Amino acid sequence: MPYTLQYADVWRHLPYLLAGAGLTLEIAFVSFWLGAAIGLAGALGKMHGGVLVKRAVALYVTFFTNTPALVQIFFLFYALPDVGITLSPMTAVLIGLTLNSGAYLTDILRSGIVSVRQSELETAETLGMSRLQTVRYVLLPHIARTIYAPLCNFFVWLVLGSSIGAIFGVEELTGRAINISSENMRTIETFSVVAAIYVALTFVASIALALTGRYAFRVKARIF
Repeated sequence: MPYTLQYADVWRHLPYLLAGAGLTLEIAFVSFWLGAAIGLAGALGKMHGGVLVKRAVALYVTFFTNTPALVQIFFLFYALPDVGITLSPMTAVLIGLTLNSGAYLTDILRSGIVSVRQSELETAETLGMSRLQTVRYVLLPHIARTIYAPLCNFFVWLVLGSSIGAIFGVEELTGRAINISSENMRTIETFSVVAAIYVALTFVASIALALTGRYAFRVKARIF
């Protein structure tokens, strides 16, 4: 008997899936900004820290960029309880994605900072700009233009990568899709709808990031 697509039961769960999509964006947003804070500290440590700091940052970046995020979260969720540290699924996923993001963003942010030419800083000083004005009108616009596209791409990657949370029982979009398909046994229909929601999420995120770049940093960011 040929398989017949039946989407009625999936549409019934659409509000449940959209709530999961909201959680997906929340995970991506939190892990991105916390990772950016770690990345900025790591970038400055690589550039201006002592020998021990530079080696520590290099070790951190090497480890987290050369092992899968899934393995890192597995360690946090399943290994730490053996030493008395128990994390909830959501906490383990957020910490894992944050640490992973921080490692990648260390190199991205460092590339933006080192791209600022000394002549630009000297010109700002000649014009009598204060340190705050130099940061606002010279450093930030230059860094934004240099690394805005990689940062946008990385955020979109986090939106998709947050699906790792489903393995640990986090009910983000993929986790909720697994729950629904386990109940109605309509895997094709459920995950085709979820795929469309992911496309919509990345499309909306790309538009929002492009508009933010154009109006806040004067970056001519492409949507696709």
